[in-house]
Amino acid sequence: MFTGIIESVGHIVSIERRGGDVRLQVRSADMPWADVALGDSIATNGVCLTAVALPGDGFVADVSLETLSLTTVGDWAAGSAVNLEKALMPQSRLGGHIVSGHVDGIGEVVSRASDGRSERFTLRAPAVLAKYIAHKGSITIDGISLTVNAVNGCEFDLNIVPHTLQETIIGRYQSGTRVNLEVDVIARYLERLLLGDKAAESDSKASISEAFLAENGYLR
Repeated sequence: MFTGIIESVGHIVSIERRGGDVRLQVRSADMPWADVALGDSIATNGVCLTAVALPGDGFVADVSLETLSLTTVGDWAAGSAVNLEKALMPQSRLGGHIVSGHVDGIGEVVSRASDGRSERFTLRAPAVLAKYIAHKGSITIDGISLTVNAVNGCEFDLNIVPHTLQETIIGRYQSGTRVNLEVDVIARYLERLLLGDKAAESDSKASISEAFLAENGYLR
């Protein structure tokens, strides 16, 4: 688990294709690596990766076809900047929100504009994720825990303060930038709980609709 509070910006050193999968190496001179062991999880642009080698100034990880299909890892190249966060420890402060590092889909930056000393971004999420994004709710963008300022259909706004612009890669975003999205885990579990016994049915039958909510007393 992670908090969405970025510890360091690293860079991709190399990407090696291995029979469809990928092995990559990440380096960051700013991240303290002494407490990282083989097998530890490190969120890399919000993607939970397992360290399979520790060269001293970073880590090496394998990326599966599943992860490649759901994230922006396939867009990365040597030199790409990435947000890094080590796994949450029991004594850590939960400064952001609960982040699993399991990316739900890829979003896209629609626009960017100055807003005082901050920057206001509008992003577009895949239609299937729109229902999990709420005004003043939490969302993870490339591993960064952020608050949603406004929602309009599949699009939502973020107000990014100067510190976040400086300490993460979000300051590099422009219109068209693709980003990893992880919705609030509580919203996902709530949807599943509302289904009740229908959760055991096939996906085609186990879905929440207006008719389902009315039938089960959630709408009057």
